[in-house]
Amino acid sequence: MSAMPDSGFAEIVGLIVTARQRAVQTVNAALIELYWQVGAIISRKIAAAEWGDGVVAQLAEHIARTQPGLRGFTRPNLFRMRQFYEAYRDDEIVSALLRQLPWTHNLIILSQSKRPDERVFYLRMAIQEKWSKRELERQFKAALFERAVLNPAKVSPPVRQTHPQALDVFRDAYVVEFLGLPEPHSELDLHRGLLHRLKDFLIELGRDFCFVGSEFPLQVGKRDFALDLLFFHRGLNCLVAIELKVGRFEPEYLGKLGFYLEALDRDVRKPHENPAIGVLLCASKDDEVVEYALSRSLSPTLIAEYQTQLPDKKLLQAKLHEFYLQNTLEAGEEE
Repeated sequence: MSAMPDSGFAEIVGLIVTARQRAVQTVNAALIELYWQVGAIISRKIAAAEWGDGVVAQLAEHIARTQPGLRGFTRPNLFRMRQFYEAYRDDEIVSALLRQLPWTHNLIILSQSKRPDERVFYLRMAIQEKWSKRELERQFKAALFERAVLNPAKVSPPVRQTHPQALDVFRDAYVVEFLGLPEPHSELDLHRGLLHRLKDFLIELGRDFCFVGSEFPLQVGKRDFALDLLFFHRGLNCLVAIELKVGRFEPEYLGKLGFYLEALDRDVRKPHENPAIGVLLCASKDDEVVEYALSRSLSPTLIAEYQTQLPDKKLLQAKLHEFYLQNTLEAGEEE
């Protein structure tokens, strides 16, 4: 019996997968549009005093009776549809984003966001990073929005010059609570933990990061060196070198990282790729020391912390409130 030819099999399977994904997206967009329209009707009826809250309960009962087996139209969910519509009705650009996420994602963002700009932040990030429901909830617990506003990435001038879009890619701190690192821990513990939970670390870094290697070998002259972790970022089209330090940031670390970047650009980088970027991932850092160290750096580098526990979100929210209040006061004084 002759073996079946496999020519074209992968292409056909690829078409099937793509078609199924499009079908799911189409169904989801239609469902979100339905919830939007239902929410709009309820909102208008209540605003015009045509309906009271009790009518919504009657509507839920009517739908259950006339559409047996139809799920998702309970009284609480109908009120969520109203809230959903009222939260986004004044922003056409944002309302277009809603159709790209499942209803559960939209509900998480709607219920856990404190401010309109926070909602928009998580909408865009969830679409860009294609977060699962679990990962989206984790990012709320990790206070990603608060950290992004209060502590933008600390980068050297060459990063701003050669990779301006990198400011939207990198973070000031990365939360790696999933490693379960002991205190104290060694660089070997951190290194092994990141490799063991590489999938989770890649999610924390961002969707466009691709793993290249661990203890990546670099030969300069007659000496051999090993770079802790090497990644490639598809959006920035460049190699990203990550050096690990379990202590606080020290200025002398930048010299070694700059040396590694030079070796990568000379011997590893391909002609069509942009210059490599270096990241020092430290247990802690003094922001003023970081500012001084980076200001004269000639290499495209940045300093970031790794945090072994989820941050105190309430504390960050309080700091964010102070931040916005201060900006409002300063804007008022300028006027």
